[in-house]
Amino acid sequence: MPPMASVLVVEDDQFVRSALIRHLADASHTVRSVGTALEALREVAHNRFDVVILDLGLPDLDGAEALKMLRGVTDVPVIIATARDDEAEIVRLLNDGADDYLTKPFSVEHLSARIAAILRRARGGAGETGPDTVLRVGGLAVDPLQRRAELDGHPLDLTRREFDLLAFLAGRPGVVVPRRELLAEVWQQAYGDDQTIDVHLSWLRRKLGETAAAPRYLHTLRGVGVKLEPPR
Repeated sequence: MPPMASVLVVEDDQFVRSALIRHLADASHTVRSVGTALEALREVAHNRFDVVILDLGLPDLDGAEALKMLRGVTDVPVIIATARDDEAEIVRLLNDGADDYLTKPFSVEHLSARIAAILRRARGGAGETGPDTVLRVGGLAVDPLQRRAELDGHPLDLTRREFDLLAFLAGRPGVVVPRRELLAEVWQQAYGDDQTIDVHLSWLRRKLGETAAAPRYLHTLRGVGVKLEPPR
């Protein structure tokens, strides 16, 4: 049985909102809902949620701005629900901290699968890692249990997805991990857009102080995959 979640639905269309609430409640999730970005900010400031489903077409703030404001106060996973299929905008939203997105119209089964995947990433792994297990690759130290990472003794400020990606690669130093495996293990998706991986690799590289043109830790083998290894 998939894990249950506390879900905040941010959607101003009353019909869509009611349908989402009904489905999520039928799946035994705890649901709260609001119709504006400012109400959403108030909710996350006073309540703990496992997932936020954020519509982009809100009446008070554009959803992209709402996402940035949410990221200023919480790292709760955010699934964007949007009628827009502009690829550049979706990449921008991932850059701004979205964990996933669904393009309307989407099925309730698809939404359930995405929520379950996010919960597995957020909750999984703690029981599989010993309390003293710290992954070390060169000057990188990654603690999967405490969800902390350091580079040369300095803490890294990583998003949830950036940490998951780094920890997965750090557990396989020097091994070229195929993109399909990254999608399956880090994103919990059997298929997806390579651009999603590229966006997160780009931001992770920036935080590691490197670039794709001058890599130190993260090396991309075009058409094959990605590997993490200590600088030579």
